Amino acid sequence: MADPARAAKLADRIKVVVAQALERRIKDPRLGFVTITDARVTNDLQHATVYYTVFGDEAQQADTKAALDSARGILRSEVGKNITVRLTPTLEFVADEIPVNASHLEELIREAKKRDEELAALKQGAAYAGEADPYRRDEEDDEEDLQDAPAEDSDARS
Repeated sequence: MADPARAAKLADRIKVVVAQALERRIKDPRLGFVTITDARVTNDLQHATVYYTVFGDEAQQADTKAALDSARGILRSEVGKNITVRLTPTLEFVADEIPVNASHLEELIREAKKRDEELAALKQGAAYAGEADPYRRDEEDDEEDLQDAPAEDSDARS
């Protein structure tokens, strides 16, 4: 087992090497506008997962995935030349879902803001159903206690 800090440094280096190799060495026409977003390496430094995003529609994303899978050997040899480990890790390419999740969250936030605005508009003309302050205060309790105190009745003594 390698140090997790070493694995993180190696993952960062692999990310840079793969991005440069895609830019310079890979001339596949199926390769779309791809961005390497992250890389993760297992603690034994044997396997690397490279995350990527593609700007375009689903057809371009599928073509890019096929191009990355076919260029896996070339990219692994580039990684092997540019890192200093005994064994070159295998590469696995995974489409990064963060942009999709982020756009979904943004849509949910927009919907929540819209509902908040509708609620604020309803609140403008609204009035309280009861009193403005429905809670009892100590001063009120003291006044009520004085009023509810039994009065001495002269008839009761006779």
